[in-house]
Amino acid sequence: MHKVVLALLAFALVTCATPRPPPEAAPTPSPTVEPRSRDGGASTRSPDALAFPAGPDLKSVDELLPAPDTLRRLDFRGGEPQVPIGLMQGRREVRFSPRGRMRLRFGGEEGRVLEAPAGSVWTVRVTEGSPAELSSYLQLAEVPFPDKAGLAEAQALWRSRGVAVRVHVLGVLYGIAGKVIDNRRYLLLSQEQLSPTEAPARQAELLREYGARTSLFEEVRVPSRAILEVRDESGVVVGLAQDSVLAETLDESGFDVRQVEHDVGYDNHGFEDRSFRGTLQLTVDRHGTLAAVNLVRLEDLLKGLVPSEIYARAHPEALKAQAVTARGEVLAKVGIKHLADPFLLCSEQHCAVYRGRTGEAASTTAAVEATRGEGLFSQQGRLVDSVYSAVCGGHTEDNDVVWGGPPNPNLRGRPDVLGPTEGLPGPDSLSEYLRAELPTACRLSTFAQPSKYRWEKRFSVEQVNAFTASLGVGPVRALSLGERGVSGRARTLTVAGERGVTQVRGELNIRRLFGMLNSSMALVDEERDAEGHLTGWHFRGGGWGHGVGMCQTGAIGRAEAGQRYQDILRFYFNGAEVAPIY
Repeated sequence: MHKVVLALLAFALVTCATPRPPPEAAPTPSPTVEPRSRDGGASTRSPDALAFPAGPDLKSVDELLPAPDTLRRLDFRGGEPQVPIGLMQGRREVRFSPRGRMRLRFGGEEGRVLEAPAGSVWTVRVTEGSPAELSSYLQLAEVPFPDKAGLAEAQALWRSRGVAVRVHVLGVLYGIAGKVIDNRRYLLLSQEQLSPTEAPARQAELLREYGARTSLFEEVRVPSRAILEVRDESGVVVGLAQDSVLAETLDESGFDVRQVEHDVGYDNHGFEDRSFRGTLQLTVDRHGTLAAVNLVRLEDLLKGLVPSEIYARAHPEALKAQAVTARGEVLAKVGIKHLADPFLLCSEQHCAVYRGRTGEAASTTAAVEATRGEGLFSQQGRLVDSVYSAVCGGHTEDNDVVWGGPPNPNLRGRPDVLGPTEGLPGPDSLSEYLRAELPTACRLSTFAQPSKYRWEKRFSVEQVNAFTASLGVGPVRALSLGERGVSGRARTLTVAGERGVTQVRGELNIRRLFGMLNSSMALVDEERDAEGHLTGWHFRGGGWGHGVGMCQTGAIGRAEAGQRYQDILRFYFNGAEVAPIY
């Protein structure tokens, strides 16, 4: 059952009673199928041969279907990378339609191929699926690859707590056209293998004892398997395959995919018919169900991704800056995410929102084409981690304040001011800074959002006690933000309760604790009623996001002020230069 089911495929097509559409129904165009011999030539008819007549459109196929695990790699053949991006997973079936003449590959030693016309409708359905068997470990720390001292310090800390640890290297090192792309980092993992039910309890224990927020690292011990049925528009099973089938259009016109699930876990969760460039792979996912994966060239991926990252009506130079940073971000995520999934990136907010051809806009497509193959590189010729956030609040932040690790010379925080900074208040006097009207790029941009540039948020005592219940300190009596970076963003929150005091570390952890604050560039004050009883806390802050790298709204403001995209990127990434990758 765990081998490609070529004989089963043939048996299903030859022995099944194959119903035909009634006379009044529009007939489904007959697909053509060509079995392949081991040496790549057309085979003679045999008991395995499929019960469809050979047609004039058949073409030779020399490649075999790639295994699902190859979908976690970049394919650099032809220079421009091809990216496997997950459109959705956890589905029992997926319906799609080719926009041009389609070739459907079942894979296996004989390389069976089915061809069908544009506009035909096909359904791939999973049967006999078995989920992958995973091993879970607690991820205790993530350390940048150059930070050997930081790794040793983290190891010593956790060993002193009696936790056995091991080191795992995550990411890849590769080169394109003489440029180095290196996104490797160390993960410090517990050696204890945990079940899905044991892991949350162990995480809660470490949080309670040490204030340490951990995540889960999963390794596949036994891969998932499934038999996939391919059905035509009338519901007839025309083929079976083990684990994966690949659909491609001969003119590279792509596919329409029905009812693509999107925004999973968010208020606007739903389903939408979408159109995609590239090829389509239907493959078993970690759950033993079906994942739809779009294998798409990086430039085409960006055409469907950049409009979701920035306003398509923004200044063209800002759109170009966004295209370059997005290209670098995709390459920087290779081998980092979805390690147990049959794709490299997902199409959700977790990675980068991607709607395919459906989400494209003429203005952002022009920006992608104008910057084709360009990335952002340091003076040492290494790809810059070209991160970005929506609104920096007037000052960007150092990477080590937000994420820890060694300082990155290209990710240094600086005032995002249009003009001289002399005499202007700075974040070192945060209360005054948050009240001042400054000539900052993200405030002067025509796309500025006043409620994100400066904001306020109030929480009641009951809300804060609920947010902090997992910390184990009891009813909260005091909150204090500290260890601020150059932008005023805090990386520690001290929580004092009736049963003790603990500290939450990390800009993102602080924001998440309170239901995702806009940023940690904030002040917090207690509020009391007329009798002096504590009633809650008042946060007053600036910015929306972590603030490291490019400020997207600020980039628009700089473009509107006459700066070119190379100048915008040079400013936000401390002298990094735009250069071609391919």
